[in-house]
Amino acid sequence: MNLIRTLAAAVAVTALMTASALAQTVLKSSDTHPDGYPTVEGVKYFGELVKERTNGRYSVEVYHSAQLGQEKDTIEQVRSGVIELNRVSMAPFNGTVKETIVPALPYLFRSEEHMHKVMDGAIGDQIKAAFEPAGLVVLAFYDAGARSFYNKTKPINSVADMKGLKFRVIQSDIFVDMVAALGANATPMPYGEVYSAIETGVIDGAENNFPSYDTAKHFEVAKNYSLDEHTILPEVFVMNKGAWDKLTPEDQAIFKQAATDSVAKQRELWSAKVAESRKIVEAAGAQITTPEKQGFIDAMKPVYEKHVTDDVLKKMVADVQAVQ
Repeated sequence: MNLIRTLAAAVAVTALMTASALAQTVLKSSDTHPDGYPTVEGVKYFGELVKERTNGRYSVEVYHSAQLGQEKDTIEQVRSGVIELNRVSMAPFNGTVKETIVPALPYLFRSEEHMHKVMDGAIGDQIKAAFEPAGLVVLAFYDAGARSFYNKTKPINSVADMKGLKFRVIQSDIFVDMVAALGANATPMPYGEVYSAIETGVIDGAENNFPSYDTAKHFEVAKNYSLDEHTILPEVFVMNKGAWDKLTPEDQAIFKQAATDSVAKQRELWSAKVAESRKIVEAAGAQITTPEKQGFIDAMKPVYEKHVTDDVLKKMVADVQAVQ
């Protein structure tokens, strides 16, 4: 009788351990932004939906605030499978996935609504497919709003005011060439180094959206924010393809739907955060100006000529511009 009880207990323990193991499939996800930022919350919401819809077999642990490194580092981590998930800007992929060049082009999107229609449609699907040879599966495109220049030196009201200023940019040749076309000097550097670089005078300023300008506290060291809105660059939420391929077709469908549902949530959070951040920086003394944009747009011709070089990219640009 004791032997039977012992065996029964062993079976029960084994069953519990097996169930626990299934429940402990934790996927690691990275984000450079702080906790509470709309992209961080979007991925958290995705994780909640995945955990609920897989009955706890999968969950997502979000490492915010660049805990796993800056974007360049985490891109390599997710491609190699060190981490399973990553939320990053699309621009750093320009040299790896050529189709990402198109949404990174300055003044391509007429508005955030235009960008949504493009990225939610056939062009977005084309960009998603282009990531797979790089070992990545795109789960979602998130909002990152319009990026604009800010600096510690002076208000920017025209292209002429850009001359000679040094700006941090994303590690992307398009952004370097965009700044050069405006008569300024571009310094690619990791996001986490920007505050001290402005503070110490290594650079005069940077370019980003209101929530980043706010949450990274760049408004403390660069008070002049110019609403030139040169890019409306979506963020990309990717998964390591090897990890994706290990999912059953049923779980892949769950992940896809959870990602789609998280987009609506992230866009809602983003819109609210933009309004909140603008109020915060204005209350702190940031000077918001709106320059004459046509001069900025006209200056972008050489950027397009240099980067939109083959028929695939030319057609994509035309297709984006045709979306109403």
